Amino acid sequence: MLEHLLIFIISLIANVFSALAGGGAGLIQLPVLIFLGLPFGVALATHKVATIALGIGATARHLRDSPLERQFALFMVCTGVPGVILGASFILQVPDQMAQVALGILTLGLSVYSFFSPELGQQHKPAHRNLKGYVGGGIVLFLIAILNGSLTSGTGLFVTLWLIRWFGLDYKHAVAYTLVLVGLFWNGAGAITLGLLGEIYWLWIPALLLGSVMGGYLGAHLAIVKGNKLIKRSFEVVTLLIGLKLIIG
Repeated sequence: MLEHLLIFIISLIANVFSALAGGGAGLIQLPVLIFLGLPFGVALATHKVATIALGIGATARHLRDSPLERQFALFMVCTGVPGVILGASFILQVPDQMAQVALGILTLGLSVYSFFSPELGQQHKPAHRNLKGYVGGGIVLFLIAILNGSLTSGTGLFVTLWLIRWFGLDYKHAVAYTLVLVGLFWNGAGAITLGLLGEIYWLWIPALLLGSVMGGYLGAHLAIVKGNKLIKRSFEVVTLLIGLKLIIG
């Protein structure tokens, strides 16, 4: 009982910060699953299932405030899901230490870039909504989705910043798209793929799902109420911590 309570609390905390910053639940949640005795592949698959609940909780709150553009949402699903499946298909056979260090350096770069760009993501000005823009943006989303399927934490943050930098969204809208589409569709595809190829530890899933749904809803509520400045600072803190964690190991 204490073990399930601990997992619930960790999941709740991790997903509040993830929903607020636009990604990064794996920074806390995945290492805890490994610490409690799950092998890496099993922990990753179990974590992916739990992140679907984060998407459900965040979706329930975000769609009340600002409905997503259906065509843009479909674009993110179509460019991301194939990349997630590709990445998840290979991760169980490939050692990921070097890739995690490289990802950590890139994630630290996100934090530094956002910190030194004070106006980044503060205004919603959609851009690159033409064929060339969608092709270029879609290729990058596909590559990020491969990382999402194969690595452990922080890739949702790349999606958030790319939506801001390339498509002109503010932090509030970018986080909403990331949590709903990456949380539900990308992570759902990754969970199914990892579940078919590997193993999910179902005993801990109820506690993880409850913490993820509640944390996703609460984090999304804070993001909506507090606005872009708080989301930006949360994004910078989470990317800094994830980058350091990936590099140090």
